[in-house]
Amino acid sequence: MARRGIVLSLLLLLVLVGCGELGDASSDKAVVTRVVDGDTMKVELADGTKETVRLLLVDTPETKHPELPVQAFGPEAAAYAEETLSGENVTLHYDESKRDTYDRLLVYLHVNGVDFNKSLIEKGLARVAYVWEPNTERAESYYKVQQKAKQQGKRIWSIEGYVKETEDGGFRKDVEADKAKEEHSYDPFGADRDCSDFSSQKEAQHFFQEAGGSKEDPHRLDGSDQDGIVCEGLP
Repeated sequence: MARRGIVLSLLLLLVLVGCGELGDASSDKAVVTRVVDGDTMKVELADGTKETVRLLLVDTPETKHPELPVQAFGPEAAAYAEETLSGENVTLHYDESKRDTYDRLLVYLHVNGVDFNKSLIEKGLARVAYVWEPNTERAESYYKVQQKAKQQGKRIWSIEGYVKETEDGGFRKDVEADKAKEEHSYDPFGADRDCSDFSSQKEAQHFFQEAGGSKEDPHRLDGSDQDGIVCEGLP
């Protein structure tokens, strides 16, 4: 009887492992200890191991590249990551390949149940990038989110030609953060504006998003359809 009990226990253990009851090997719990930039963070895993993580399938403009200037919307991406992630408990979800050539963990990072990688794309702070097999599980859904951000002219999409949509990708090196601020200066909460104040739909859309988007719309640029896309009659 004792031998039969041992066999049953082993069978139960195998079932639990197969069902994932003993832990999910495809994810880890961690605390964000430092934000390096918009797409790279330092974390401490639950077992005390310290790691550098690189967000999968996204690329934010550079802020600390040794050979590049601070790029437009790079500081905003880093500030958003700092505000959202610093000191927070997060879940690191892995795809098929767990590390890159720099030994960084490649992750879909979730904070408070929200996919942070995806939120960067939604806010126009990152482009979909480095879509390399086998780590492509969320690529399709990310591309859909990017298309919407592009149509609405959010942040990186507000500067014509800034995002290089070629095989090597990246951002135009000549568009620096300070230069972008000069070219896209505005006061969203100043004098009332209408579509005739803008030279293009992208310019109007950028203004609309920075003024609070559909939730605020203090200038009532979104029409009666309330679809989040403004001044659709502009070129």
